[in-house]
Amino acid sequence: MEPHGASTSGRVGLRLIINNAACWIVLCALPLRPRAEEPRRCTESDYYFEYTECDSTGSRWRVAIPHTQGGCTGLPDPVRGADCTFSCEAGEFLEMSAQECTECAAGTYSLGSGIRFDEWDDIPAGFSSLTTYLDNGPHMEDGLTCNSSSWVPQGNYLESNRDECSVSLIYAVHLKKPGSISFEYQYEDNNVFFEFFIQNDQCQEMDQNSDKKWIKLTSNGEWRTHTVGLKSGTNIMYWRTTGIMVGAKVVKPVLLKNIQIEGVAYTSECFPCKPGTFSRSPGSSSCELCARDTYSGRGASSCTACDQDTHYSAEGSALCKIKPPCTKKDYFQIHTPCDSQGKTQIIYKWIEPKICLDDVEGSVALPPSGEREPCPPCNPGFYNNDTATCSPCPAGTYSDGVKACQPCPAGTEPALGYEYKWWNVLPGNMKTSCFNVGNTKCDGMNGWEVAGDHIRSGAGGSDNDYLILNLRVLGFKLPTSVSGTSGTEFGRISFVFETICSADCELYFMMDVNRKSTNVVESWEGSKERQSYTHVMTKNASVSYTWAFQRTNQAQDVRQYVNDMVKIYSITVTNALDGVAPSCRACALLTQQSGSSCVPCPAGYYIDKVTNQCQECPPDTYLTGHQIYGKEACLPCGPGSKSNKEHSMCYSDCSFTHTEQNQTLVYDFSALGPVGSIMNGPSFTSKGTKYFHLFNISLCGTEGQKAAVCSDNVTDLSHKDPQSPEAAELANSVQTFICQSTIIPSDGRGLRASLSSQSISLADTFLGTAVESTLDGVTARPDLFPETSKKVPDVNFFYRSPQVTSSCESGRHAVVTLRCNPEKSSRGELSVPSQCPAGTCDGCSFHFLWESSSACPRCTEADYHEIEGACKGGVQDTLYVWNEHRLCTGGVSLPEKKTWPCEAIDFWLKVGAGVGAFCAVLLVSLTCYFWKKNKRLEYKYSRLVMSANKECELPAADSCAIMEGEGDGEELEDEVVYSNKPSLLGKLKAIATKGNEECGESVQLKSSRPERWVWG
Repeated sequence: MEPHGASTSGRVGLRLIINNAACWIVLCALPLRPRAEEPRRCTESDYYFEYTECDSTGSRWRVAIPHTQGGCTGLPDPVRGADCTFSCEAGEFLEMSAQECTECAAGTYSLGSGIRFDEWDDIPAGFSSLTTYLDNGPHMEDGLTCNSSSWVPQGNYLESNRDECSVSLIYAVHLKKPGSISFEYQYEDNNVFFEFFIQNDQCQEMDQNSDKKWIKLTSNGEWRTHTVGLKSGTNIMYWRTTGIMVGAKVVKPVLLKNIQIEGVAYTSECFPCKPGTFSRSPGSSSCELCARDTYSGRGASSCTACDQDTHYSAEGSALCKIKPPCTKKDYFQIHTPCDSQGKTQIIYKWIEPKICLDDVEGSVALPPSGEREPCPPCNPGFYNNDTATCSPCPAGTYSDGVKACQPCPAGTEPALGYEYKWWNVLPGNMKTSCFNVGNTKCDGMNGWEVAGDHIRSGAGGSDNDYLILNLRVLGFKLPTSVSGTSGTEFGRISFVFETICSADCELYFMMDVNRKSTNVVESWEGSKERQSYTHVMTKNASVSYTWAFQRTNQAQDVRQYVNDMVKIYSITVTNALDGVAPSCRACALLTQQSGSSCVPCPAGYYIDKVTNQCQECPPDTYLTGHQIYGKEACLPCGPGSKSNKEHSMCYSDCSFTHTEQNQTLVYDFSALGPVGSIMNGPSFTSKGTKYFHLFNISLCGTEGQKAAVCSDNVTDLSHKDPQSPEAAELANSVQTFICQSTIIPSDGRGLRASLSSQSISLADTFLGTAVESTLDGVTARPDLFPETSKKVPDVNFFYRSPQVTSSCESGRHAVVTLRCNPEKSSRGELSVPSQCPAGTCDGCSFHFLWESSSACPRCTEADYHEIEGACKGGVQDTLYVWNEHRLCTGGVSLPEKKTWPCEAIDFWLKVGAGVGAFCAVLLVSLTCYFWKKNKRLEYKYSRLVMSANKECELPAADSCAIMEGEGDGEELEDEVVYSNKPSLLGKLKAIATKGNEECGESVQLKSSRPERWVWG
């Protein structure tokens, strides 16, 4: 019996045949048309496998996804996939068909559970470059100039933007398990802020300490690796750079390469080796660089050699280049080492590797070698002992490099150090090298070459190579006589140099203390005349000094600036622990007996020239450096300053006295002693980045301790005190009297997440205090500040920072002007000139105005007066008040109100009143008396006149005169009319006239009184 299934299929097939036959009959009757193609079956090349998202149980499915939708039929059915945490080892990939790990073929590589990005011909898929802003300027259109800023691929590495825009490189990855990310970087310029941080899919920044977020600086040409752990899930990684172009200097970009991410679930394919690399065996986890003069294409398992007669290639090249004819830029000159006869000569050598042809038309040949010349002498502290090699002098001896080593005389000790001024061979503690930014084609070359009286930069492999010269000093040892001092100078390094450039060359002087990190101390751009530079060491530590020279920072295939160079003529290091003795210095002796050994002098003592014993410096003097021989080594402090106990420096004790017009003003600035700060701004760069200038000022007190601290890369000023001891221990910080930092608010959030950069010292030495405007070559600028109507003079604090910079050949200096303002608080207010908002108009002279009530002189008895009150109720008060416009503070205080008894009218006032009243009464009485007596005389005279009107008869002798007293008493009844009488003077005149006319006749007046005679 036929199975049911079979019969059914037979019937179905029969019906299909019948139907098909009918269809063909119908089609034959119709016009012919193209036949529709049936969908073809899918092959392995038509699809690829992927896993679905993991479910809550940790399982997933493998599904086939066609390359073209609807292009074929018959895709494989989904099957259960491998565990979500499954991954392959390095050098293997997950073969999805069998879901098994398989070795990578030769010419490819795999990280197993990771991915690597090492080709930067363009930005790889998945990466994006985003321009953001820390803050916008007052003009919003300034932000539009950042639209062209981005990370730029340079073949082997990525280069950040060279402007002040904030640009982020972003990449997102989803990890099935915790992993990590590592990348190599080059970060040389502290004017660029470089940060790396990670966000989750909610755009929340993941917890990350500052060491992982803020990338550390690297040395010039050095590549450093940075590694950060990643959490499972979505990780969005940001590499963000922000240039701070406060000055005119162009920032150096950050370089990035070899980004590697670990923690992906699987790798479904191997990556081919990029051009210039190869992997010779299956199962490789990385690719190797092709050697010099070989090349390879993508996915190569070996490298192919170039035709070395006509072509060349650098290490890691993807093709060979034709060798051009040799030119003068392809060779250089060197001095040969001294031979057994003490001779040297100049010879010329091709730059290695030689990449030019010297036997073709238009090429140049090597010049002939120079004549043999006598070798230069040994450097001081070395001797040659009639050999071609200079050897260091034994301990306890010295030499000038010409004479044989000799022991130091009694009373002296070797002055250890290094003094390199002859360059026949490279000294033993120096080395030279070459670093290239993009590749290693200059590795193995000498970055510098000795040249007799100087050492100069070598040719290098390309114009943008870093030519490195390094000097290693194990530490410092103070001379015996000053080993007991507490000074801050342990040694110093000085060098004389010049640069000869036709492009944008730059020389860096860097320092690495205790192998922590290399920091740029100073740099010079372009051509510089021969000059000297000195750096003082304030720590006794192992130090590596580095000079790095770069002809141009633009990568170029053709050599254009090979003749640009730097020459260093001499390098001197004092007090080097492993140094030699070019000379001897005087030391203090325990006794004056011969053979007495050197002993250390206490701090603040000098060596007496007569006794060679230690003597303390006079008060208010200080010792500079390590020269303490003779009393003249004790230098006097400036006006208004005093020396500390160790006589190592001068400082202000916050007190000052000034005499003017027989008046002595005494000041007390103690309230201004703690560190004061001023943050002026904001200022804006040309592209709108906001920044501030922060100044910290330690004015006086603290026994001369330099309390002002400015630090670089302080990420949160609100939670980290920049004046704390912890901040002072930071590698990139300065501690001095006055310092400056450039503060940039981050992400527009103000100072709670600010960045600090470009910390510099403005005042290492306190010169003195004076009301005059000039002191020791430093001049105050009162014209930069508003004038004051106060009669109290301004007090100026003068400072200097002797550290020479490329723009300040005499170093920086600062003046803090204290102005009395009773309306301000005791701490007052700091300000900078409105004309120069950065505190300086030339970059070297800084000026500050500190208005405060504490800047007023101390009060004296001349600053107040007394007022006596009226006597009331037998009591009188005396009050004391300040003079109008009080311009003093502290000092004497106002006396208390005084009260004493008093009388209503004073005794002497009474006496005066009595005497006055008596005199008044007496005067009235006298006036009345003489008035009455005058009346009597007038009466008598009137009687006489009446008698004179009679005829002129000679009166009898007894009756012709009026007797004295006549008219008194009973004669009062005679009346005399006075109304028409002439005046007394008129009467006398009339009598005199009449007497003359009548010939002197006498008139007899009748009277009952005794007779008197009155003659006319």
